[in-house]
Amino acid sequence: MSRISERIRNLAAECEAELKDVFARFDAVSVTNTEKVLDVFSELGLAERHFVSTNGYGYNDDGRDLCDLAFAKALGCEYGFVRHNIVSGTHALGIGLFALLRPGDTLLSVAGKPYDTLDGVIGINGAGEAGCLAEFGVTYKQIDLIDGKTLDYKGIKTALTTDSSIKVVFVQRSKGYLNRASLSAEEITELYNQVKSVSKAFVVIDNCYGEFCETTEPKGDLLIGSLIKNPGGGIAETGAYLVGTKEAVELAAARLTVPGIGLECGASLGQTRNMFKGLFFAPHTVCQALKTAAFASLLFQKLGYTVSPAFNEERRDIIQTVSLGNAELLCAFCRGLQSGSPVDSYVTPEPWDMPGYSDAVIMAAGAFTQGSSLELSADAPLRAPYTVFMQGGLTYESGRFGIMCAAEECEKQRLK
Repeated sequence: MSRISERIRNLAAECEAELKDVFARFDAVSVTNTEKVLDVFSELGLAERHFVSTNGYGYNDDGRDLCDLAFAKALGCEYGFVRHNIVSGTHALGIGLFALLRPGDTLLSVAGKPYDTLDGVIGINGAGEAGCLAEFGVTYKQIDLIDGKTLDYKGIKTALTTDSSIKVVFVQRSKGYLNRASLSAEEITELYNQVKSVSKAFVVIDNCYGEFCETTEPKGDLLIGSLIKNPGGGIAETGAYLVGTKEAVELAAARLTVPGIGLECGASLGQTRNMFKGLFFAPHTVCQALKTAAFASLLFQKLGYTVSPAFNEERRDIIQTVSLGNAELLCAFCRGLQSGSPVDSYVTPEPWDMPGYSDAVIMAAGAFTQGSSLELSADAPLRAPYTVFMQGGLTYESGRFGIMCAAEECEKQRLK
């Protein structure tokens, strides 16, 4: 017997009829980005020999070096590196920030407070762990978005011209756990140009969740992201990338290993094939996630919830938020989504005190790769306005089913 009611199925059918043009727009972006990746592979001469595993020091690993260049070029840069042994996006961001900042420097975040897991890395509000940037004498400042929507270009330029200690301008493309707009590649590129017009500060972009959602990527000194989000295509099982300008990438490479070695070492251990294959799949899989997000937006809008973005708004990342109003509905959403997952569908998500977060967090993720945000997942801190942050869907068909299961569980909770 189907677990989805006729009412929810009928609403889903209505949504898909209304989403036809939106889905066509996502498909067009996927076509453009797929051609871009294939052009990069052709230009670089990707071959079977580049998948050969290396061990030990990893000297003369042609596949590793070509993979570095492929990710850089696919993301609009000339320099960069991608490594399976970078454990998360937060780890990659830490590498980049510690590479560029020195004692006495200031880190300026220009899209409000960064994602919660960076609190301990930076040392925000006394939350710093041993060895955080604050402990090394780096000051943190932030400028919020105007009305939670647009970058305060004027305020940023004023800060740069009045404070010579600002060494890094940090911008988070996605909303993270904030109820604010995600930023477009065009807006961030304009930020880069504005910063460079008055300062030599590095522009560092947390690019997580945004890769391949548009036909171009933002311009920055460092673009940083995780492979178990968009650019790994659901294939890469771990790792992250840092790409950008030659100066910034070389500094980051010295932080990845040590000065004097940089990118010369690092065994691939058989992971290069999956990283190449993930990059190949990424534009298509991101398209599936965008379709899932738009479907969720319209379905939950029809059920009376506040959603962001709206189903027909421009998408800058794969994140969809649904404001549920109370903790019970928030947990119900996550229970339903988990029940519609391909892995661990029998598990009941419960809030817990997760390392790196200031509030208890509930997560739903029946994923083939642990923590993969490109696979259908949802998570949220248990704090008002009880907004769930949903992302992913390796296939639209499976994402659609998971969303319907979440809607069904929320409707049951509302009847209690």
